[in-house]
Amino acid sequence: MNQYNDNQTQHQTSPIDEFDIENAEVVIRDVVPPIEDQMDVKTLKTYRDKKPVDHVIGQTRIIAVINQKGGVGKSTTAINLAAALGENGKQVLLVDLDPQGNSSSGLGIEKTLVKNCIYDVLLNDVSIEDAIIPDIYPDLDIVPATINLAGAEVELVSEMARENRLKEAVGAVRGKYDYILIDCPPSLGLLTINALVAADKLLIPIQCEFYALEGVTKLLESMKRVKTRLNPTLDIFGVLLTMYDNRTTLSRQVVEEVQGYFGKLVFNTLIPRTVKLSEAPSFGMPITEYDPHGKGAICYQELAKEVIERG
Repeated sequence: MNQYNDNQTQHQTSPIDEFDIENAEVVIRDVVPPIEDQMDVKTLKTYRDKKPVDHVIGQTRIIAVINQKGGVGKSTTAINLAAALGENGKQVLLVDLDPQGNSSSGLGIEKTLVKNCIYDVLLNDVSIEDAIIPDIYPDLDIVPATINLAGAEVELVSEMARENRLKEAVGAVRGKYDYILIDCPPSLGLLTINALVAADKLLIPIQCEFYALEGVTKLLESMKRVKTRLNPTLDIFGVLLTMYDNRTTLSRQVVEEVQGYFGKLVFNTLIPRTVKLSEAPSFGMPITEYDPHGKGAICYQELAKEVIERG
């Protein structure tokens, strides 16, 4: 046994011993840039540079895209519905009210270049026109969010008329847009309360997963309180089922459960779970630009038509 081990040790050689360092060839390869470097970073214009509107604006509809539960597709829906409405000839303003700023980065906004964001509108008395970045995509403008917004919840506590800050701001651009979409944070704090007070209607995305309706009851309770005390016209515009996978029984069961709970408020369009929808924000594009003929883009175009039909 010992002789075998000795022979084995004598014949073993290290890969380093076999490697000829002096004659090694160094190969220089092109490095693929990280995803964030591939993003379509937008040149930031001011509201004064906005292209003229080519149609008469009727009544502005302010819709908050809201669900206190995270990961249900709020920002994905806000971005892609806004872009799809724009492609349907509607003037759209997207207000990013989420401190994570996913709607801003998802449309190619480089946050370090932003001069004024929604934080400045809420707390620094900056007019909303001075925070609007126009023509990000056809007929689509945005009020971006930056990391500054993370402290807004605490700072708003001591402000006068704190629940009405956003309502007063967006009121200045009523009549200039067909739709104003508000991408809300996944919470029921003061930022979300501001959205509830400012909005005419709510669009609630619900993912086709286990515990789909978890948290919706709390949201509806908050909506009722705001409706009673601060915004009597507030109501649900529609419920959108997201991340739908027709291959699973669970997705089909969730659709039936949500339809049974909300009835006709549920949109006919089901947003599928697709790789392209997940990839698009990394490139700073809505799905209608990133994969215009794909399943995700088609579904958001269908959703935009449903939204327009509902008025």
